[in-house]
Amino acid sequence: MTVSCSRCGSLANSVMSFNYGDRAVWLDDLVDPQQPYGYSLCADHSDRMTPPQGWTLTDRRTVARLFAPVHVA
Repeated sequence: MTVSCSRCGSLANSVMSFNYGDRAVWLDDLVDPQQPYGYSLCADHSDRMTPPQGWTLTDRRTVARLFAPVHVA
């Protein structure tokens, strides 16, 4: 099952959740597409996310490395 971005309809890869009391917003990886616990977002909308003024944004998404680290002996 695929999940669409709640903003544009593209393929979602993250979830935005929030807490009004703490004035906090979180971005997490979309782990279980059948049970999204917030607003699903595509990579473009996740990367451009800005919280309301006075709120904090915590990006807890995993970072995929494009290249493996090189070890020189």
